[in-house]
Amino acid sequence: MGLFRSSEVVGIAESALEFALAASEEAHPREYMGVLRGEAASSVGVDMNGTILTEVLVIPGTESNPTSASFKPTQVPNDLSAAGSIHSHPNGVLRPSDADLATFTTNEIHIIVGAPYRLDDWQAFDNDGRPVDLPVVEIEPPEESFFDFSQEDLDEGNR
Repeated sequence: MGLFRSSEVVGIAESALEFALAASEEAHPREYMGVLRGEAASSVGVDMNGTILTEVLVIPGTESNPTSASFKPTQVPNDLSAAGSIHSHPNGVLRPSDADLATFTTNEIHIIVGAPYRLDDWQAFDNDGRPVDLPVVEIEPPEESFFDFSQEDLDEGNR
C-alpha cells in the first residue's frame, strides 16, 4: 500500500464491505464503527483512476451502544491512506443522523450499514450527507505476510 491515496474514491472492495457487514452483525444490537483505508485502483488490479476502499481499520477503544459508536481521535492511526468511515445503524435506517453528519467532516466517503447486514444493506454518503453511488469491486486481497523471510532464509542462515 502506498503512503498517499490517489484522487477520489471510486469503489469499495467486496471483501472490505463483507468484513464491515459481518462485524456490524456481530456487534448488533450495538453500533459498529471503523475507518476505511484506500489504495490506488491500479495497484489492486482495477482499471480505473482513483481510490478503491480496500480495508476496514478497527480502532482500539471504540465504545458503542444501540444508538451510537465513538472512539477517541487520538486512537485513530495517523494514516494518510484513510479515505472514509463506516458504521452501522442497528435499526436498519440507511440515512445519516445529525450526529453522523457532525462526524462526516474528515475523509471523503462515509458508509452506513444497516440490519440485517446483507450485501445490499448499506449506503455511501459524501461529507454533506448526500448519497453517493459507490461500486462494489471484486479484487484479490493483498497477500499478507507477518514475517518478511521464508523457511529457506532461515535454513540458509543456519549453514
